[in-house]
Amino acid sequence: MGDTTAIEWTDATWNPVTGCTKISAGCDNCYAERFSERFRGTSGHPFEMGFDLTLRPERLDQPLRWRAPRMIFVNSMSDLFHKKVPEAFIARVCDTMERAPWHTFQVLTKRSSLMRDFLRRRYPSGRGPRHMWFGVSAEDGSRKSRIRHLQETPAGVRFLSVEPLIGPMGELDLTGIDWVIVGGESGPGARLMDPGWVREVRDQCLESGVAFFFKQWGGPRPKSGGRELDGREWSQFPHPPAAHAVAAE
Repeated sequence: MGDTTAIEWTDATWNPVTGCTKISAGCDNCYAERFSERFRGTSGHPFEMGFDLTLRPERLDQPLRWRAPRMIFVNSMSDLFHKKVPEAFIARVCDTMERAPWHTFQVLTKRSSLMRDFLRRRYPSGRGPRHMWFGVSAEDGSRKSRIRHLQETPAGVRFLSVEPLIGPMGELDLTGIDWVIVGGESGPGARLMDPGWVREVRDQCLESGVAFFFKQWGGPRPKSGGRELDGREWSQFPHPPAAHAVAAE
């Protein structure tokens, strides 16, 4: 868990699970895998097992010890809804989030149908707590099914991460989506992002009244191209309606 982070749209990270497996083209140059594998075999290091999926129950209560409110990206080094993460463990992660309403938790997955089904079981009568944001990652227009699954998810806040954007998204249905993040790929072998792809997503957010956050252009390093789009930075955050049901209360 890091009490600081360079990720522009959050304040901290919390990793009760680490490691993952690739599921689509957006995973090809995974930063988390690249970082973790550097330490494979290093005795005593948190990533001694590299990027192998690892449950870390000793970290489950960490956010409860942070009294100052912050936005926390959950599992920046994994995917909470990986099929090999037991549902009972996912439930324990959600238990911690529900017990810490002074924080805002941001959970992001590519396993969108598994997230939808889990949250439907957990919050059967309405959208979940407003301080628990759940999102999906979609790297191009071929992954729109994840957006549909997100729309079917009873999350307190629903968000879409279009990062790394490696192809045009095309026409988007943003009904029920509260927030969209767009970013280019960074690191070795980073694939270029066409400015037209970014503008297409931004313009649809503006038309739909959805908060839009442009994270980065990407390149050899995350900050290589800066984060200005058409002469300004876009750093909007969602403001969920007060009418959302808080099922945990």
